[in-house]
Amino acid sequence: MRKSIMFVTMLVLLLVVAACSDDANSENAEAKQNNSSGGATEGQQESTEEDAGPVEATFWHAMSGAGQESLEAIVDNFNDSQDDYTIVPEFQGSYEEALTKFRTVAGTNDAPAIIQTFEVGTKYMIDSGAIEPVQTFIDEEGYDTSILEENILNYYTVDDQLYSMPFNSSTPVMLYNKDAFEEVGLDPDNPPQTFAEIKDAAEQLTIEGERYGFSILNYGWFFEELVATQGGLYVNNDNGRSADATEATFHGKEGLRIFEWIDDMNQAGTYGNFGSNWDDIRAAFQSEQTAMYLDSSAGVANTIETAPFDVGVAFIPHAEEAERHGVIIGGASLWMAKGINEDKQQAAWEFMKFLQTPESQAKWHVDTGYFAINPAAYKEEIVKQRWEQYPQLSVTVDQLQATKPSAATQGALISVFPESRQQVVTSLENLLQGTDPQEALDRAAKETNRVIEQQARANQ
Repeated sequence: MRKSIMFVTMLVLLLVVAACSDDANSENAEAKQNNSSGGATEGQQESTEEDAGPVEATFWHAMSGAGQESLEAIVDNFNDSQDDYTIVPEFQGSYEEALTKFRTVAGTNDAPAIIQTFEVGTKYMIDSGAIEPVQTFIDEEGYDTSILEENILNYYTVDDQLYSMPFNSSTPVMLYNKDAFEEVGLDPDNPPQTFAEIKDAAEQLTIEGERYGFSILNYGWFFEELVATQGGLYVNNDNGRSADATEATFHGKEGLRIFEWIDDMNQAGTYGNFGSNWDDIRAAFQSEQTAMYLDSSAGVANTIETAPFDVGVAFIPHAEEAERHGVIIGGASLWMAKGINEDKQQAAWEFMKFLQTPESQAKWHVDTGYFAINPAAYKEEIVKQRWEQYPQLSVTVDQLQATKPSAATQGALISVFPESRQQVVTSLENLLQGTDPQEALDRAAKETNRVIEQQARANQ
């Protein structure tokens, strides 16, 4: 009886072991099948991640032509310099088009790691909640921002936080035909500096039916700069930097001086109106239809190279009633998206730092004419050679570095800046058609106040 019981017990144990063995074989077979069809065990997943290669981070930009070529070359230099990250640059059209596309993906995993946005989009980007301030990485790493140009950093710094990394930065300068100056007895090495001096020189330089003395592109940026260099504010609350702006102030005495100055020259026939297209006014200068005009510092080198006469470069003029304060930075900066993979954010940060090296900034400055964000770049040999060839380029840097930091030169912060800028353009066009200067300015201010109030209600 005892032997029978033992036999049965052993038989049951053998059946259990066999069943367990079958289950294990079945699990192993299933695991093999999963691996062959793309599945992976935890250890294999870790190995796969390690072998996945560098982290890819997308960079949306708005640079075309020579700017795009230079940017892509710098991106290649970064990607070749290390094995951890790969930046993928993608052209998105104009600043406005790139920003519109960003709005559709902001705050999601589909957002690019880096987005280039023009300076007047700064307030919108801050308020969007969809960006990670670069100050976060600056603080974590102890990155020394003192190596960068203070008067460029100031624009993108709000409440002591640097929100974006400056990239393609420019300011306006005055370009003039030195040969024409000599023809009429003006000193080509001593260009006019004030509104009154410009008026006098324009009168001497004008040849009826052939050449105007002075011109400004119908573009709000130049008006903003001429207000700021007098120490004037574009909007209230310290240009929207001590608190959200609630109304325009550009139609005050500083703005009125500009419109009256333009109106006087326009009525005298010494002011050339070449519209709002950059190419048109540059072509007018090179074909000697205007002797003086305001342009971006980024366009200086190309004009010098292609003009059939000797080109001079000077600071933008200021009203004689006001002390010269300097210029506001223009151009665009690079923003880091929030809500994306942390590794992609780190990739964006490493690339932003690489962009600020003297070598990268020297190449960017020489290739495009934009300022070097890191002034040490101006000591690089390729920059020295460029300045030796075109000494006028140093004037643009001198004007920037002579700027006095203030709420005026720091620039205005309003989320509806593009709309306001267009209102100023419309008012300038009306002025040139005979509208009273103060009336034209008041209309622009009224419309700016309307869109500011409209935006404020939308944010509530």
